[in-house]
Amino acid sequence: MTNATSGLETSLPAVTTRHNDHRRYPHGVAFMDGQYLPMSEAKISVLDWGFLHSDATYDTVHVWNGRFFRLDLHLDRFFGGMERLRMKLPYDRDQIAAILANCVALSGHRASYVEMICTRGSSPTFSRDPRQSENRFIAFAVPYGSVANEEQLQRGLHVAISDTVRIPPKSVDPKIKNYHWLDLVKGLLEAYDMGAETTLVLDTNGFIAEGPGFNVFVVKRGDLLTPAFGVLPGITRRTVFDLSAELGLKVTAADVDRHALKAADEVFITSTAGGIMPVTRIDDAVIADGNVGPVTRRLMDLYWAKHDDPAWSTAVTYA
Repeated sequence: MTNATSGLETSLPAVTTRHNDHRRYPHGVAFMDGQYLPMSEAKISVLDWGFLHSDATYDTVHVWNGRFFRLDLHLDRFFGGMERLRMKLPYDRDQIAAILANCVALSGHRASYVEMICTRGSSPTFSRDPRQSENRFIAFAVPYGSVANEEQLQRGLHVAISDTVRIPPKSVDPKIKNYHWLDLVKGLLEAYDMGAETTLVLDTNGFIAEGPGFNVFVVKRGDLLTPAFGVLPGITRRTVFDLSAELGLKVTAADVDRHALKAADEVFITSTAGGIMPVTRIDDAVIADGNVGPVTRRLMDLYWAKHDDPAWSTAVTYA
């Protein structure tokens, strides 16, 4: 990316940098309407279809040690989502990469959670025709956060399987990262009721699908298995395929049932918010001996090592 590392020096159309002192933005930076703002000042119209109808697509990428991880893949998915939703923005790929870098640089955060969003926008006549809406771009960078905290990463997460069914692919294409989370929230609340820390929901065939913002993997006799149907093709999920190839591990995308999950040697989940995170308990069943397994640990170690590799990451230039 020619502009992704250029920080505050990037020239963008109709973009104003309000302040270059990161102390002004302790909780992060947003980009809206051509300018950079403190997160507390970032607002969206109640008439925006992104708010009224969840008519939006987005993507999240993280920064670790001052470097974006796999930024190109996140941009690919973001632009693919916009194309499928027939949305257009006044910024091209390099300009959006530069805006993201500017948000991070202005915030001063060297570990950051960065989001790019395209909403349908609103119609000046309040028309119900989505073609009359002006699509809107929003980006922000906030301090990095993980699905699992440090203690959970050490001992492994407790996950409950919900009978809630994920929105089927024929209704909402899972390749489009979206805000349709009512099914996931329902499953999450059920998991909390059961004393678990997060949830996995089912696909329309009764197999395991995914969780709120993460994919899941099973390890059995050294081989990896992950759900294939009705799931977001996560970037960290793809990264596990790439890391496994380096380590000589076999990975298959196929149906995963409850029994396979509970009878696994190891289980882990994957997300931009946390990376590769171990699971040691499913419902009331302890996975294997209840400890984080060796395959999971090897993948976790290699995953974080790749964050300093220029082939996998992109540097941010800080002011």
